[in-house]
Amino acid sequence: MTSLPANLGIVDIGVANERRRALRALLQHPLLVADGAQKPDFALVRRHQEYLREWFARHPQWRLRVSSELARLYKTAANTADGTRAAIDPHHALPFTRTRYAILCLALAAIERADRQTTLGTVAKQIETAAADPVFSGTPAIDFQQHDRRRDLVHVIRWLLDQRALVHVHGDERQYLDGHGDALYDVRRPVFASMLSVLRGPSTVDADTLVERIAAITATPALDTDDGRNRRLRSQITRRLLDDPVTYYVDLDADERAYLTGQRGHLLRQLEEATGLRAELRKEGIAMVDESGELSDVGLPEEGTEGHLALLLAEHLAEHLREHPDGATVGIESLRAFAARLAIAHRSHWRKDATQPGAEVELVDRTLHRLHALGLVRRVSGGVIPLPAVARYAIAEAKSIDHEASGESS
Repeated sequence: MTSLPANLGIVDIGVANERRRALRALLQHPLLVADGAQKPDFALVRRHQEYLREWFARHPQWRLRVSSELARLYKTAANTADGTRAAIDPHHALPFTRTRYAILCLALAAIERADRQTTLGTVAKQIETAAADPVFSGTPAIDFQQHDRRRDLVHVIRWLLDQRALVHVHGDERQYLDGHGDALYDVRRPVFASMLSVLRGPSTVDADTLVERIAAITATPALDTDDGRNRRLRSQITRRLLDDPVTYYVDLDADERAYLTGQRGHLLRQLEEATGLRAELRKEGIAMVDESGELSDVGLPEEGTEGHLALLLAEHLAEHLREHPDGATVGIESLRAFAARLAIAHRSHWRKDATQPGAEVELVDRTLHRLHALGLVRRVSGGVIPLPAVARYAIAEAKSIDHEASGESS
């Protein structure tokens, strides 16, 4: 954890620590409610809201709204095409699929029109009605007679319960899932009103692709002046450093690289002091390391079969990168075969189904998704390309980088 400036008094240190904790809470939970699981953090956000509002507006250019009921940080990712950051079902730790996201959007529209209370069955009927609109022609039909679709809806509802947008009153989602029950909820309108994080209404955007549409509704206006361009560059780089596990120089455009080269020391010092993250610099890029692990959506290493497999695959890919520093692709079939051998070798402490024929296909796919989300590999057709950050998981220490010769510091 980055230390605080030595000249701070006891009171100042206390204030700085509270601000840091509040800022980190918002980075981890952009939506905080007064009666939620992060109630103490919400109190700190309210206490230091002016500082936080100014900091987020100045650096990543994210808006912060605070009321007596909730605090909402309207974040916009630097890379809106990144598909590794799906919402997570709080009960099963599984990422939302495209179908589940479609159901979530339709559920939000249905519940927004509801009275003070609504039921799961009512929401389901309204979603089916909305999905039948001709505007959705060409997309898969949503039919809650199917068990899989009911399960998707239940996961969406549970996510909304976890966000405190809905409050459970009566009934059981499991009964609805089994086809013979319902559940009643209170609707928290202030939370629903704050869910959408856009700068333009989606209905005002005319774009051909989903990526273009998302970019249009989240684009931050910037003045066409030197100061406006510098603010845009600073915010884009700051968003990457705060949100991405690794910021690779190769992923920055020429203007972003030039700005970062000139402002790196000042920018990183500000981020370290405000967030407690520690900047780790390498020849290929920068990682803002959280030694506590609190701000990481995806961990490595982790316990369990998939956590162990992820670590072993990372070691395997790090060795491949050492032998092929030019970035050669590792084939998916070779990774599946490697995972199958690992399952046999570790059968005594891996879960039983990991040794079943074909189990390695899903295990490897989910593990590569994790490594991709951590910035350790890039997925390509037929396999993955190991990225420089995976070298930290090598079994033996790689040859150290001559930072002075490369112009980098560590």
